[in-house]
Amino acid sequence: MTAQPHEPTGVSAPMLDKSLRSIRAALTVPQDREAFDAGLRMALNEVGATLDLGKLNEFIHTWWLIAHDSLHDRAGRERMYAHAAHVQDLAERGQAVPRGDRTWRELLAERGVQA
Repeated sequence: MTAQPHEPTGVSAPMLDKSLRSIRAALTVPQDREAFDAGLRMALNEVGATLDLGKLNEFIHTWWLIAHDSLHDRAGRERMYAHAAHVQDLAERGQAVPRGDRTWRELLAERGVQA
């Protein structure tokens, strides 16, 4: 699979440092900041227990990607959280959860990724 870089048209955001401070500051959606804080506590606890920085490096890289998404498409992140809450509500009430009408291959092709 080859991925082509995808930058939303007309949107420009600065490249972030891979520092925890820069990443957290770039998170524009409150749910992202809450998840970042909780995840950071867990990663640091694991580092303290194992003395292995691998999980912290993985955490930083993952949240660096999320922070870029947050800077480029805040509305998209907000829609994602609203949709997730809606689906969770349906599931908790025992109702059918909506399914998408496109396959993963179709979604990836839409974004220029060859699968």
